[in-house]
Amino acid sequence: MIHVLATIHLQPGQRTRFLEEFHRLMPHVHAEVGCIEYGPAIDVQAGLPSPNPFREDVVVVIEKWADLAALKAHLVAPHMHDYRARVKDLVKSVDLQVLEPA
Repeated sequence: MIHVLATIHLQPGQRTRFLEEFHRLMPHVHAEVGCIEYGPAIDVQAGLPSPNPFREDVVVVIEKWADLAALKAHLVAPHMHDYRARVKDLVKSVDLQVLEPA
């Protein structure tokens, strides 16, 4: 199994619009061969001690894939190309971590 954490840094004030587009994408990704989990998460102001500040303009996508081949196929799927075109003006940068269970 492969785990992916995609930290998406958005243009200021664009999180709601980005999440609308992301939720449109999700059913297509969930239907992909090898997709185990794929969904967005946002920071919570939990009042816990944390060295990191609250990030209003960040979405973290939590993904699990059956294997690296499934992840690679996902990255070039036609619906991913369409999604990237729709959100390109909303996104400042993306940090990608690809992990395996230890």
